[in-house]
Amino acid sequence: MTQDACGFVPVADDGKARLCPLQAALAARPCVENYDDFCRVALSLFRFIGAAYATGASDCWEAAYRFADEAPGIADSPLLVARAAALVRILRSGRPCDLCFMPPSCRRLSKDEAELMRLLAVARGKQPGELESVVCQFVGNENEIATTRAVNALAVC
Repeated sequence: MTQDACGFVPVADDGKARLCPLQAALAARPCVENYDDFCRVALSLFRFIGAAYATGASDCWEAAYRFADEAPGIADSPLLVARAAALVRILRSGRPCDLCFMPPSCRRLSKDEAELMRLLAVARGKQPGELESVVCQFVGNENEIATTRAVNALAVC
């Protein structure tokens, strides 16, 4: 394998350019557009709540409530924010490190956000036993029951 003239993009011996590892990882990450409106609203709330925990700024909480109030199709926005916050709180308490949230305007998802979206999609799919299995993969046996309840509550909001 050789490199192109700029020295940045690896080029295979057959002449085809390959993505650098960072570009390949970013290309493989899920994108916000892959989800329905409800999941995008939930993702934004997770991000505002994550920012509130990371910075301690009350403005982040206000932004979460304002965003939920303005989101179309949300009947009870304070309840939605509370359920999203409950899930984040439960997940934070059972992990050795903080959850990784991207900024609210980011189009890509972190690994933790992708897992949260997977949990939400499974809960909304209402396949018996499937959610418990996915929750167990994400959080292990710690907080499994509380996480399952919180995800189910958010999914029906």
